Amino acid sequence: MSEKKGVLVTGASSGIGAAIAVELARQGYVVGCASRRGIVPEGDGSLMPIALDVTDAEAAADVLQLVADSGGGLVGVVHAAGRYSDASAALIDMAEVRSVFETNLFSAIRISQLAYPHLRGGGGFIAFIGSMYAQLGVKGAVAYSATKAAIASVCRTLAVEWAPDGISILNFAPGWVETGFNDEYLADDAHRARLTRGIPVGRVGRPDELGRLVAAVVSADCSFLTGETIDINGGHRIRL
Repeated sequence: MSEKKGVLVTGASSGIGAAIAVELARQGYVVGCASRRGIVPEGDGSLMPIALDVTDAEAAADVLQLVADSGGGLVGVVHAAGRYSDASAALIDMAEVRSVFETNLFSAIRISQLAYPHLRGGGGFIAFIGSMYAQLGVKGAVAYSATKAAIASVCRTLAVEWAPDGISILNFAPGWVETGFNDEYLADDAHRARLTRGIPVGRVGRPDELGRLVAAVVSADCSFLTGETIDINGGHRIRL
């Protein structure tokens, strides 16, 4: 592991972000757990509570510096913060589209820019949490899906530009996972049964699975892996 141990995880108060933060802390990183609520997930190791609106670039810069100071330097960022918007493409208000883009996409680019000076030269990683929806046509998800498709493109571009600086960029694209995004839908037994019939492994994913995978990959010290989207969906996307 690098001597630098500071990692910022956005969206770390619950769901996938929380699971990733817990696993990284377990591996010995000093993890800044950023979310609007500033809540630290339960886990062992160094988990720092940080209240942050990811669309506030000035505050994000201060948070990155705080995590770097606390961890002897910043070694990585996991951008898991995001929001979903369920609206017909014919009716969605453009203000809503802009809001989804601000949270899911623009903040990811800006936080990456702010992290770059910390990571440049010494190496490190930036990991985005994308979505299977980036490659699908899903009713009611025009804004969300568009941001996740764009994140995959950002991942590729940053990987090419920042490879000489030793920075690895990855995008993890989950399918259906048990999180607050979809707990109401999955609480309906009929909905869950219909969904799981289409997933070859026969169930939806769990946040802890994503947490272990992301933490294992980003801590593997394999700079040759960069610019890729890693799909985690139980075979759902590839099923005919």
